[in-house]
Order: sequence, then structure tokens, then C-alpha cells
Amino acid sequence: MSPPTDISEEVVAEAMRWLGTPYRHQGAMRGVGCDCLGLVRGVWREIYGREPETSGSYAPDWAEAGTGEPLLEAARRHCIEKPIGEMEPGDLILFRWKPPHAAKHLGILFTSDSFIHAYQGHSVLISPLVPQWRRKIAGAFAFPDRRLAEIS
Repeated sequence: MSPPTDISEEVVAEAMRWLGTPYRHQGAMRGVGCDCLGLVRGVWREIYGREPETSGSYAPDWAEAGTGEPLLEAARRHCIEKPIGEMEPGDLILFRWKPPHAAKHLGILFTSDSFIHAYQGHSVLISPLVPQWRRKIAGAFAFPDRRLAEIS
């Protein structure tokens, strides 16, 4: 297998290494346990050598109980926002269960029709991006080039 040629390929390859990791709320350790944010944090950590920022603790119902859009705001700080219709494999996608609540689920686009995510009650898996998931997409973001990530 040849080495990945760009960040998107690296993101997909690293996310695939997490497949089968058990779901653990607030976890971020490949093979041990993670939630959807922990998966993204772990992939980021492997690619960029550090966490993008400290997430702090959060309750499972944080999006319903809180205000604002903390995941979307964090994605905008560290990644490159793009139109949802232009998503490509390796992009970060955020999901909103229902308005008016904040986006609260994350995944990494695997193919144009599937994504990798940690989902409560399951291990990290690849799910089809069926219409029920597509309707919930709240944002799409490309991971930055290493040079851009170093200065953020």
C-alpha cells in the first residue's frame, strides 16, 4: 500500500484504524473506547500530533440542555467549511438531530455514500449515508493542511 497523498486520504485511513473501537462517552482512545467527538479528536491527534483544543467534560444531553453551537464553532476554528453538496471522502460532517438544538454528532465521510462514526450502542462503524442521515447534516468541513493546523 502506498502512503496517503493528501490529508483527506490520511484522515480516512486513520479513521478506518478506529473501526471496532467500543463506544464510550467522552472516550478518545483507539481500541479502548470513544464517542463521536473522541473519534475525531483521536484522528486529529494522530495526524497533527496534538489535540485541536481541550473539549472539557460534557453530559450526553449537552446539546438539548445548552445554548449555542459549540461543535460547529470548533469545526470553524480548526477546519475549512465547505458547502454540504461538495463533501468529499475525508471531510468532517456534523449532524443536528433536530432544530432548534445544536449539532451534536460527528462523522468522517468515507465514500460519497457512507461515513465513519462512533454511535451509542455500537462500536466505531461505517454507516450508509442514507436520506435520514443526509437530512440531519448541519455542516461539512475539510481537515486543514498540516501547515495551517500548526498556526491555528
